Formats: sequence, C-alpha cells, structure tokens
Amino acid sequence: MTDKRRQRPDDSAFSRRSFLKGSGAAVAATAITTQAEDALAQQDDKQVVSGSTKITLQVNGQSHEVTVEPRTTLLEVLRDQLDLTGCKDLKDVHVDGADTVIVDGKATYAGTMLALQARGKEIRTVESLRNGDEVDEVVDGFVRHDAMQCGFCTPGFVMATRAFLDRNPGASLEEVRKGLGGNICRCGTYDGITQCAMELAKKGGA
Repeated sequence: MTDKRRQRPDDSAFSRRSFLKGSGAAVAATAITTQAEDALAQQDDKQVVSGSTKITLQVNGQSHEVTVEPRTTLLEVLRDQLDLTGCKDLKDVHVDGADTVIVDGKATYAGTMLALQARGKEIRTVESLRNGDEVDEVVDGFVRHDAMQCGFCTPGFVMATRAFLDRNPGASLEEVRKGLGGNICRCGTYDGITQCAMELAKKGGA
C-alpha cells in the first residue's frame, strides 16, 4: 500500500476532527465569558444601598427622580413624592388590593414593593387611565355597571381589572373571578365588577 493510500482524511492540515475540537473550544470560551459577565451583572444588582439615594422611576410614561431609603416602598413614593394618590394606603394592610398599580404589565401591591426594586420598570397608576376627557374602558364599565364602591378600594380594583384584561383579553367568567381574587372590599359590588370585566372580555379586553 502506498503512502498516499494510507493517508486518512484526519491527517490533513484542516481535518474534520480538528475543526470540531476548535469549535468546541470556542463555544466553551464564549460560555465562560458569558458566565463571567452574568456574575458581574449580578454583583451590580446586589450592591448595598444605605441612607437616602436618588433614583429614577418610570411612572405613567414619564421619568421621575425621587429620593428613597432602602426601606421606602413604591406606594410611599407614589403618594408622598409624586402626589399620585389613586393607590390607597391602608397602613400596612396590603391584602385587599387598594394599593394596586401595574408594574411591567402585572398587577402589583405598591405597598409590598420597595421603590429600589421598581427601578427600570414601567409603572402605571390609576391616573394613567385618564387622558383629558377620555377615560379607559374599564373606568367607563365600572360606572355603567354600578361597580363603584365607597371609593377607597375602587382604584385598586380598576387597575387589577385593567391588568387582568390586558393579559387575558378573552377571559371566561371563571377566569375573571380567579384573576380578580387578589382584591377584596366589604362594599360588595363584585357583581358589577364582574359584569364590567365580562363585557370587556367579550370585546377582546377593550
């Protein structure tokens, strides 16, 4: 057998085996670099903050610079610094949903979220549902179906309904009841609230 016949493809200067080995090393190097970058990013996120500090929050489509301490809640910032009093403060009782706002599209109790946690997120309060003389369909629906309560829990219910319909535009009755289960009120207008949500769900969430 001649030397030429004995030569295998892997003996060439650029063989399939060497190519795969090189590719594997490149992928491993990329993975290591990515992991290192992720670790550095996590370290940045976990930086310790003490005392008062200035942060910027995105609220109702606008940037606001506010001063907060590590213990300051989003609810306190909205009401006390930005004068957005639609979300209500029930003094450490955050199970009825009166302080509900929308954070990155999700209904959130503003009293249970630290202001520092809200950095970089899109925050909407009930005030965002009005533009001049125009109001959101949920607000119209609450009025049309007599879903208004004493007024204290209503804004939270309105925001919870808006957030729910945005995520579930064609929801069923059972889904509506379950989806709005995080808000309660003794005024007892649940039937009107449900009728409002179902009417809008039949129209694709409006």
